[in-house]
Amino acid sequence: MINTEAMQFWQAVTTALAEKNPSKKCELVNQLMATDWHWDFLLEEKNYPVVTPQDEIVGIPDKPLLVAPQAVPKRAFSTPEGYAATFHAIAHIEFNAINLGLDAAWRFGLAAQQELGQGMAFVKDWLRVAHEETYHFGLVNQHLQSLGYQYGDFEAHSGLWEMAQATAHDIWQRMALVPRVLEARGLDATPPLQEKMAQRKDFRAVEILNIILNDEIGHVAIGNHWYHTLSEKRQLDPLTSFTELLRQYRIVIFKGVINTDARLQAGFTQFELDWIKEIEDSLKAERQKIKI
Repeated sequence: MINTEAMQFWQAVTTALAEKNPSKKCELVNQLMATDWHWDFLLEEKNYPVVTPQDEIVGIPDKPLLVAPQAVPKRAFSTPEGYAATFHAIAHIEFNAINLGLDAAWRFGLAAQQELGQGMAFVKDWLRVAHEETYHFGLVNQHLQSLGYQYGDFEAHSGLWEMAQATAHDIWQRMALVPRVLEARGLDATPPLQEKMAQRKDFRAVEILNIILNDEIGHVAIGNHWYHTLSEKRQLDPLTSFTELLRQYRIVIFKGVINTDARLQAGFTQFELDWIKEIEDSLKAERQKIKI
């Protein structure tokens, strides 16, 4: 039978995950991480919730309006509205990242304990990620407000969460495709965005993105760690297995400039990056043949 502290802990996790209001969600995560848990209860499988792939309790705010990625209106970065919309998109990513961290801990903690005997480390890692994402969301939303807007004022898409739903059945696939693909794209996108913001002399924005970039390197590294640990445990080759996932989900990893230094810091190897680039080029060629 699950012990009392474990019940209180998971209640705090699920309450934060289910909360729809962004500010309240951040507050609940901060309270969760400020509590002096003993953590030892995570050494026993009985003290984890049993979650099925169909179970979903994530709190999605009423705003922003979620649309398909291609339906998000294109706004010129050079206009005040377009510039604010860019920050809104970043805020949306950071808000989703809070839910992703909480969901990983809640959904896959038991799997990490059963498969690796490392449930405590896994849960603590992803709750720390969620906690840091609340800080990022606060920084971005505050700056968005200084531009005359707030989170929810623009349309957004739910690509990040759709991938979370698609990988809800398997801890290995979640680690492979969310931190290593979707979140790692932010490592590539941030420096060019910082250059544009510096040209606008918005140096506070550049500073905020620098804070986020440094932390996100750590978050992607956590995903890389668990992906490789799980791959080893399952006796899967991490490169060829990852290639199969890219084909299965029809995913493009690299979009534009690659931030090689950040990716290396986040646990990718140069050999792996070269391998992925080669695979992506071959997949693009295959898709072109299909179109012809």
